[in-house]
Amino acid sequence: MHGGIHFHAQGTPDPGSSSRPVPRQLPADVGGFVNRTDELGQLNAVLTTEDGGPLVVSVYVIAGTAGAGKTSLALRWAHQVRERFPDGQLYANLRGYDPGEPVAAREALHRLLTSLGVQPEAVPQDLDAAAALYRSLLADRRVLVVLDNAATVGQVRPLLPGSAHSLVLVTSRSRLSGLAVRDGARRLTLGVLPEPEAVALLRVVTAGYRPVDDERKLAELARLCARLPLALRIAAERAASHPHLRLDDLIAELRDESALWDALSTGDDEEAEAVRTVFAWSYRALSEQAARLFRLLGLHPGPEFGLRAAAALAGSTSISRARQLLDSLVGAHLLEQTAPDRYQFHDLLRAYAIDQAQHEEPPVEREAALRRVLEWYLHTADAAQGWINPAEDRVPLTPASDGISPLAFSDYDAAVDWAEREHANLLQSVRTAADAGQDRLAWQLATVLWNAQFPSASGTSWPAVGRIGLETAERLGERAAQGALHTYLGMAYTRINRQAESLESHENALTIRRDLGDRLGEARSLNLIGLNHLRGGRLDTAARYFEQAISAFQEQDAAHWAATALSNLATTHYRAGRLPEAATVIDQALAAHRTLGDQRGEGNILRVLSGVQREQGDVEASLVSAQAALDIALSLRNLRLEGFWLLTLGDAQQAKGQYAEALTSYQRSATLHRRLADRSREALAWQGVGEVYRRLGRHAEAADFYRQAASTHRDLGDEWHHALALGGMASAVLGESPEEARRHWTEALRFLAAFDDPRAVAVREGIERRLAETS
Repeated sequence: MHGGIHFHAQGTPDPGSSSRPVPRQLPADVGGFVNRTDELGQLNAVLTTEDGGPLVVSVYVIAGTAGAGKTSLALRWAHQVRERFPDGQLYANLRGYDPGEPVAAREALHRLLTSLGVQPEAVPQDLDAAAALYRSLLADRRVLVVLDNAATVGQVRPLLPGSAHSLVLVTSRSRLSGLAVRDGARRLTLGVLPEPEAVALLRVVTAGYRPVDDERKLAELARLCARLPLALRIAAERAASHPHLRLDDLIAELRDESALWDALSTGDDEEAEAVRTVFAWSYRALSEQAARLFRLLGLHPGPEFGLRAAAALAGSTSISRARQLLDSLVGAHLLEQTAPDRYQFHDLLRAYAIDQAQHEEPPVEREAALRRVLEWYLHTADAAQGWINPAEDRVPLTPASDGISPLAFSDYDAAVDWAEREHANLLQSVRTAADAGQDRLAWQLATVLWNAQFPSASGTSWPAVGRIGLETAERLGERAAQGALHTYLGMAYTRINRQAESLESHENALTIRRDLGDRLGEARSLNLIGLNHLRGGRLDTAARYFEQAISAFQEQDAAHWAATALSNLATTHYRAGRLPEAATVIDQALAAHRTLGDQRGEGNILRVLSGVQREQGDVEASLVSAQAALDIALSLRNLRLEGFWLLTLGDAQQAKGQYAEALTSYQRSATLHRRLADRSREALAWQGVGEVYRRLGRHAEAADFYRQAASTHRDLGDEWHHALALGGMASAVLGESPEEARRHWTEALRFLAAFDDPRAVAVREGIERRLAETS
């Protein structure tokens, strides 16, 4: 191999490539936008001359009260100047003032990076790493970034490009003073519209729908709307939809509504009261069915929802009728349509809908509506589990209530697409159910969600709702549910390298299942405890648990789980260096998985087979087995399996001398595991890179990767892999610093003393020989 080998992020576009994507994410320009000429002039002042030099300022904050038209101004200006940003426009709604959870900076970065061409699985899970990648991609680009509805500086700062060629336009109700102090941001504070501009906006929206209205009456209507654009547009839409109603009558209605709010409200915020008054005025003009749906939508767990979830909230309403009602809400500017059969609230309007539900819906109706939508998510997620995780136990569910039409899925991809689209709503559904005292729904949702997560879901998102599910199951005394949730928490903790908590959870599950006489559940806990010991390098203990689990599974005629435990036992023999024993068990497990049609199990045992074949010298067969495993992971769209099995492919490629291909496999694995927050396997990938560089004679680079891997293994308390990384680092630095190499080998021997399996003995003897040779 000649020339340099460069280690780039797989899935990350080369900044110098002419094929890099140019994002065009700006939402549509605002129709009927009027005036704000002074503010547009101030924004124009930040631009440079046409030579494309540095901008006058790289961060601009548009601050102002709710409903003042901050987003409209930002989008109008962004559309006017988009050609000055030839590398694209990015947009993110941070939902900082929504009644629900705001969008975290890490989530926003994920969306922005994928828009810039980074594959979703290659986005770093770590916030700082993701922000660094984002800055790198924008370093030589001229991009306009619009960050809408930011609440805090912490939401915004990781999304700043760090380049004087790109501009970030932020809208917020807050002044975000920290951006001015540290990041040199300029601020424009947006007030209400001057009266002439407010009247002009009313005229633009109503033009062509009504006779020309009197200027003084329009001015009075504008004053009742506090001259806030959001309220003015809703009022103008009401006027336009009633062309034969005199403006005097509309004003009288609005005054009556204002008086009602004055009676109900104790606040003294004139602008906020005016906005609520206009909302109420528009809301009360809706048909009875549309108004009911509007307020029930305020009960939805998140600000964005689909047609069928809305129909579930409504109850007896048909899907076609629900679509008609939603269209009427969109037409009244009380709801926004974001995609076919997909809708979202403005944060103020969602708060208003919640308020209306609290005041106008009887408690029993609110509870019934919330239960319907939570049941809709539960039953639809259960249907998705049937495709995504069919081997896992299904939660016994009562039939869906009347008025609920859960989705059914035609294939695996349809189920995964739905699970990914609704993931945030499903997480929030667990919290909403618990907050509403719907404990049974809370634990059922948490349990089903674990098994219906889309395969590339972050490992960090489920444990919090898993704990909520466990608490609600404990309140109800649901012992079987507690056992299941302890099991899933144990699996979740393993994914994020919290091994002590994982073992505790699995042991709790084992105790519960033995108390219940659940022999099959007991066997599953034994298998999972074995996996915990396997990952910790306690191989003899792991083998004993797997053997107990296999025996119990066979007693219960649980062929799938027996095959799974056989695969785990084969892995244990392989890890211990007992290759003949591993090969025997592999044959049994592979035959069982193929008989069952279990692709995931087949891929996993092919991974183990590849390792055995490689160590027995059959590198060609090892490559074939590893690639077959990876193909299965890709067909399942399972990034967790893909990342893990890429390690095996990299090992086979390295053994074959395909060093460039091995580097690609290891790097892909590292980026996947970083996104999935699996630091242990990310470190294994860096270890593989270190080995390739050492074989290529690039010892300094090899040492750097071994050092990075060793540091992570040390942090995680993984003594076995820490020792292996130290051994690799010693070999890499030997030529430059024999003393440092001996120090690393000596430290590795200290960690290896805890292991007595054949592989550990062989590694220890090899290091002792190297020490003797260099002393």
